[in-house]
Amino acid sequence: MDRTALKARGWLAGITALCGIWLLQTGADVRTAAPQPSAAQAFSGGPGPRPGTEVAARPRSSEPVRIRIPGIGVDAPMTGLGLGADGSLDAPPAGNRNLAGWFEDGTPPGAEGTAIVAGHVDNAEGPSVFYALGSLKKGAPVQIDGEDGRTAVFSVDAVEVYEKDEFPDKRVYGATAHASLRLITCGGGFTRETGYQGNVVAYAHLTEVR
Repeated sequence: MDRTALKARGWLAGITALCGIWLLQTGADVRTAAPQPSAAQAFSGGPGPRPGTEVAARPRSSEPVRIRIPGIGVDAPMTGLGLGADGSLDAPPAGNRNLAGWFEDGTPPGAEGTAIVAGHVDNAEGPSVFYALGSLKKGAPVQIDGEDGRTAVFSVDAVEVYEKDEFPDKRVYGATAHASLRLITCGGGFTRETGYQGNVVAYAHLTEVR
């Protein structure tokens, strides 16, 4: 596992305790938990875009400032995520329900490599920015605005869900030769006692810079 994977995996470990807080506090059952991806949205083969569908990455894209995912109603500012005292990646502030974070010590979205963007599924007040990530469909656009005024547009390749003890670190965080994106939140099985038992991951690749 590379340095990016280690840090991003630490973030997942740290945020697990915050997954499903609203559902737990309201006594909601599994029928009201966040949407989970169907088998039809998983990869039919290995991860990655179809040959010829990706575009050339920028040598070094600017820092992202906003993410928009029209298919699930996401339009949110972004914040950089650094390392906590224990060496794991900090989670986005849980008090802001409409905020996504990106791993700023890794690949910026739109640059060559694997960019990591994470968001909470909920907080104590209700659903948060990536609550509906599990309902995202293949081919859906993801738009990330940079501080340089340009927008990196990605196309979703697959959306998969993993239980915590089966999380595929290398598949999610491994380096790629093209500009790729991973969107991550909590998901999987849900119980009132423990909240979500895994993570939803959306895989996407760069298709346009405008």
